[in-house]
Amino acid sequence: MNPSEVLRIVDAIHRDKNIEKEIVFEGIEAALVSAAKKHYGEEEEIEVSIDRDSGEIAATHNGEVLDSEETVGRIGAQTAKQVMIQKIREAERDALYDEYSDLIGEIVSGLIHRYDGGAATVTLTNVEAILPRSEQIPGETHHVNERVRATVFEVRKAGSRVKVILSRTRPQLVQRLFEQEIPEIIDGVIEVRAMSREPGYRSKVAVSSSDARVDCVGACVGVRGNRIKNIVDELAGERIDIVRWDDNLEILIPNALQPAEVEQVILCKMLGRAIVLVREDQLSLAIGRRGQNVRLASKLSGWDIEIMTQDELAESIDRAVGGFSALDGLEVEVAERLVEEGFLSYDDLSIIEPDALMEMGGLTEEQVDKIVEQAESLAEEAEAAAQEARKRKREEDRLAKIEEQHAEAEAALAAEKAEAEGIEADGAEAGTEPPAEGEASASESGAGETDTNETDDGAEVATETVEPATEGDSSSEPESPAKDGPAAEPTADSDDENKEESV
Repeated sequence: MNPSEVLRIVDAIHRDKNIEKEIVFEGIEAALVSAAKKHYGEEEEIEVSIDRDSGEIAATHNGEVLDSEETVGRIGAQTAKQVMIQKIREAERDALYDEYSDLIGEIVSGLIHRYDGGAATVTLTNVEAILPRSEQIPGETHHVNERVRATVFEVRKAGSRVKVILSRTRPQLVQRLFEQEIPEIIDGVIEVRAMSREPGYRSKVAVSSSDARVDCVGACVGVRGNRIKNIVDELAGERIDIVRWDDNLEILIPNALQPAEVEQVILCKMLGRAIVLVREDQLSLAIGRRGQNVRLASKLSGWDIEIMTQDELAESIDRAVGGFSALDGLEVEVAERLVEEGFLSYDDLSIIEPDALMEMGGLTEEQVDKIVEQAESLAEEAEAAAQEARKRKREEDRLAKIEEQHAEAEAALAAEKAEAEGIEADGAEAGTEPPAEGEASASESGAGETDTNETDDGAEVATETVEPATEGDSSSEPESPAKDGPAAEPTADSDDENKEESV
C-alpha cells in the first residue's frame, strides 16, 4: 500500500465522516493485524504500525520484520478492507454518539420522514431520530415533510447505528424556546430559575432579573404578548404562567399559585410542607382543575403545598391535637408542639425522625418507637377507611349514573310517545269524520237537499232546505243542459263565426 495513499484515505475519512485521524489510523492497523493473523494463524504474534506523518506501514511477525506489500498484498487485502470498513463504521457511530450525547436537553429541528403508528421518524442533519408517541404533546398530530422542533432526550448505541430519541414533553423544550424568543435570557439579564410542566395543558416558569430596570415578567411576555405567543403556538396552545421568582418562600408560593389570592403561608420545615390559607371563594381557583395549579406550584417551589381555609385548618388542628393526645405516652403539650410543626395526621407522625420527637418531648427511644408504631397502625386504619369510603363513593356514583341513564331513556320514550300521539291528533283534525247514522254528509247538503224531521206524532216529514245563492256562487248559474234537457244546437251565426276563425 502506497504511504501517500494511506494518508489520503485517512484524511478523506476524517473530513467526510468527522472521525478523528488517530481513530482511522488505529482502525487500519487493526485491519491489517486481523488480515495477517488469518494467514499466519490466530495464535501468532503480529504487530502493525503506521507512521502518522509519512504513512509508512511497519509490520512484524514473531519479532521478524514483514514487507508491507507482503502484509497487504499476499496476505489478503480483501480481509483487511472488510475489517477496516467495520472499524470505520464503529468509529463513525462513536462520533455520532458523542455528538448527540452533548446535545441532550438541547433543541434540534428536523423534517418528519415517516409517521406511522403514532411515532414519527425525524430526519436530522446526519442521523434519523425517533419522536415516540409518548414524547409528543397530547392532542397534537404531525404530518410527513412537516418541520418539527424537539429536544434530544436520549442517545444510545444500537449495533453499528446510533439511536436518537427526541421529546416534546420535557420542560427543557420550554426553557430552550424561552432562550430563543427572549434575548435577555441569552444576555444573562433574565434567568429562568425554576420550571414545572404538564405538557399540552399548562406550564409555570419562574424568572428573575439581575437588572432592577428590567421587568422580568414583562420582558418574557413581550409587547402585546408577541414573545409568549410564539412559544404558546409552538407548544400547541399550551398555557404558560410566568412567575416572578423570590428566594423567600412566603412570597414565591403565592406568586406560583396565581391567579388565586393567598391570605397566609405557613411553612412546616420538618415536613417540607407549606400550608396555604385562602378564602372560601379562592379555594377552587388555588387548587385548579383536577389539582393542576397547586401541583405545578408545588413542583416549582420544591415544597409540598396544602391548600386550606381558616375553618379547615382550625378543624384539622383540633382533630390532630385530640388524636395525638390519645396516643399512649404522648402528652398534650407535645401534641400541640407537633401540630405547630405541621403534623396534622397519623401519617405525618409515622414518618417523623425519632431524634426530633425525642428532643421535642423529652422521650426515650423506647417511648418514641411505641408512639411511632401506634401512629403507623392508626395511619393504616385511616387509609383503609379512606379507601373503603372512596370505593363506596365510586359505587354510589356508578349507581347514580345508571339511574340517570334510565331516567334519560324513560324521558326519551315518553317524548317519542307524546310526539306520536300529537301526530295522530293532528291527522284526526285534518281528516273528515264519517257521518253518523241518520245524518247527511256535508257533500250531500246543498240546493234541493232534504232533511228528515219528526213531528209531534212521531211521523217523519221531509222538508226541503234551500240555501240562498250568493254572488259568484255556482248555484246561481243556470243548470247544465245535461240536467234540463237536450243540448241546444248551435246557431247559424255561431257557425259563421267558427268558420271565420278556422279560415
